Amino acid sequence: MTEDTHRFKAVIAGKTYTIVGQATDEHMRAVTEVLNEQFTQLKQLSPNMSKEDAAILMAFNAVSDQLKMVAAQDDTATDETTETED
Repeated sequence: MTEDTHRFKAVIAGKTYTIVGQATDEHMRAVTEVLNEQFTQLKQLSPNMSKEDAAILMAFNAVSDQLKMVAAQDDTATDETTETED
């Protein structure tokens, strides 16, 4: 591990995970909180859903959101390029 990399213990859906990364503890706590909130919401909507299915849906939603943000950034960059060419 590099100097900037550290371990963070996160409890997600009742299970403890050790996350290794460069993000701050504050960031890791925020991510953990959001994951637990999403997991709780999914379990309330569908109590019989397995943890695995909930995790897959949460991952799908996260990647979907990421792709939307990338597309929005691409649109912004294209708009800025068009404006400078005019």
